[in-house]
Amino acid sequence: MGRTKTDNIPVDVYIQFVRSLFDNAHMLIIGALCHATISLMVYWRNGQPIFLVLAAALLGIGVWRYFGLRRFHRSGGEMRDAADATKWEREYIVKGSLQGLLLGFFCFISIYVYSDSYAEIGALSVTMASLVTVVGRNYGSPRMVMIFAVTFVGPIAAALILRFDIPHVVLGLLIIPFMFIIKGSADHVRNVLFSAVVGHKQARQIAQRFNRALNTMSHGLVMLGPDGKVVVGNAEAARLMSLRSPDQLLGRSIHSLLLRGVAGGMLAPKDCRYVEAQLTRALREGRDRKVLVSFSNGQHYEFSAREGNQELGVITFEDVTARVEAEEKIRFMARYDNLTGLPNRAYFHELVGELMASGERDRLCGLAVVDLDDFKSVNDTLGHPVGDGLIYAVAERLAAIAGQGITVSRFGGDEFMLFFDRVEDESHLASLLDQIFADLQGEVDVAGHGLRIQASAGAVLSRVGETDVDAMIVKADLALYKAKELGKNGWRLFEAAMDAAFRNRQLMKADLRSAVESKGLRVVYQPIVAMNTMRIASCEALCRWDHPDLGPISPGIFIPLAEEMGIISEISAFVLQAACVECAKWPDQTSVSVNLSARDFRNGDVIRKVRDALDASGLAAGRLEIEVTETALLDDKSQTRQYIEELKQLGVRIALDDFGTGYSSLSYLHKLPLDKIKIDRSFVMDVTQNPRSLELLKGVVDLTRILGLTVTIEGVETFEQLKILLHSVKPDLVQGFLFGAALSASGIETMSNVTWPFASELQPVAKRAAT
Repeated sequence: MGRTKTDNIPVDVYIQFVRSLFDNAHMLIIGALCHATISLMVYWRNGQPIFLVLAAALLGIGVWRYFGLRRFHRSGGEMRDAADATKWEREYIVKGSLQGLLLGFFCFISIYVYSDSYAEIGALSVTMASLVTVVGRNYGSPRMVMIFAVTFVGPIAAALILRFDIPHVVLGLLIIPFMFIIKGSADHVRNVLFSAVVGHKQARQIAQRFNRALNTMSHGLVMLGPDGKVVVGNAEAARLMSLRSPDQLLGRSIHSLLLRGVAGGMLAPKDCRYVEAQLTRALREGRDRKVLVSFSNGQHYEFSAREGNQELGVITFEDVTARVEAEEKIRFMARYDNLTGLPNRAYFHELVGELMASGERDRLCGLAVVDLDDFKSVNDTLGHPVGDGLIYAVAERLAAIAGQGITVSRFGGDEFMLFFDRVEDESHLASLLDQIFADLQGEVDVAGHGLRIQASAGAVLSRVGETDVDAMIVKADLALYKAKELGKNGWRLFEAAMDAAFRNRQLMKADLRSAVESKGLRVVYQPIVAMNTMRIASCEALCRWDHPDLGPISPGIFIPLAEEMGIISEISAFVLQAACVECAKWPDQTSVSVNLSARDFRNGDVIRKVRDALDASGLAAGRLEIEVTETALLDDKSQTRQYIEELKQLGVRIALDDFGTGYSSLSYLHKLPLDKIKIDRSFVMDVTQNPRSLELLKGVVDLTRILGLTVTIEGVETFEQLKILLHSVKPDLVQGFLFGAALSASGIETMSNVTWPFASELQPVAKRAAT
């Protein structure tokens, strides 16, 4: 807001002050007639012509000022800006100054020039009467007030002083302060009115802002007086109550407002009574209270009541439909599976817990875990969207049986959970599960792919009072594990023996972890014999575990356990370090071979582990051979190949283990930097009886030899197998129980320069083969 340069007040206030100068124009005519009449009476008394001239002049200036004010009003009485107001004020001051000078001159000549008692009394009376009106009429212009004070009082004081007698001089001096009294009085009136104008303006602005805020807020609001009637309401409240304006809310009670909702079919009568009771109670007790009300049109409003100041109660209501719907959606998402719409694990646990807590405690209930067979292959070969489609199809079939005492849930992945609240006996549960499996069977079309549903399940039957949800899930999982073990596509009921087996398995896992952490495993070495010398050329490092209570544990048992527990890499690192240390003690012509698992090739730590083992033992890299299984290659071909190439750069040799057992092994021969292949024992088992097996074995060996790879044949267990291999296949190395069981490190060191005793028997065979 702008301000004037002289008064430092807002422009709009300044304009209002200037406009006040032009009010009551008729008073100027009355004043001018009084001035002229007194001057004319003085002329009639003393006959001095000057007073006749003054009478005419005073009347003329009064009429001139009057028509100036009239002209202002005829122009509309508007002042557009400060400049316009200044122009009108300047005109007012000029005309007022002339009138003030004439009155002052009238007093001066009446007192000093023509000493006449009537002239003195008349001039002083009319001037002082005019002076009284200066404050009330001209407060809007401080300059005009000062000019009038000087022109009215100054000539009177001067005339009295010029008489030069003490009484008149004193009187003249005492009248001078009246100028400042008049100015101070006008300033006071001006300041009071200025404060009033500003206060009124601020109050109007506050009221406008309050009204705008009240009627643009998204919440409905009504304010109740001490009598419980509405004294303030906003537009949103009027809209909700189907009223045209907020003014129609005034004077109504809470009860009458809520009844409008009932009459419009938006609110049920019982809800009306409940809301009214809650809001009234909150206002009476002076505490905040919120009430959520659902309307028949699907909207949800939250009513809030609180006691305001001065015994005024405030009720607000907000449309919380979006919030309620969002909360319901969040609640649904928290309780139900996003893909299938079935209860999720947590909500299933809650539902089943509530069911088991109600009803008879000695009744039988059942729980089954259903898991899709080979679901991972669907995701791997056809993609996750197709896998999700299969899950959805299964969920649809299971959802069809939900209800009537059966609760169905998707536990996650391809696993579903079913709870049977009331089961008569084991045969009843079996019939239910058989029917479910029958309903599940069949083919479904998912994105153009025909997929057959096949599942396994584990079930448990228990009395409600003797178990809980978690215990039943654990037992059902054990039964599922057994069903998978027995060939899948069926279900098994939990038996106590399963629990014992599970506990034993868990104990063995704990003992295995302890053995790995305490380095309680040991390493033995199976000889790999060169066909041309019948001496040990290399050894395969094998891990053994001697359990303190159970004795030796087969690698076929504890190695899968280690893979399941995720500690197979620790075992690999232990075997690698021990093998390198022992091999460094053997003759230079003897090397060692170490198997690394698929898990070892999932990150680059395998390079560091091999490098550290070589550095710690001082073993030449060329004497270490790393055996890679096809499983490791299948996990991530490109990444595994990169790691193999980095191992080759260390100088380590690479062998492909169990060659020929996979469906894509041949592709690795030219893609990977291999040094050796180890042909699986399955090729040797019937080589002495089956010519086709012999020809197949010869073909594989010839193929790999063309590629410059060394060939080791595993599983040689009889002398006849060895003779056929020497005569017809001619591998570079052989390995098997024919050469004895795995030896300790010291045993390998002892046997490294020993030729096997049946080497002499093989010499004629070797000569015939060479011929």
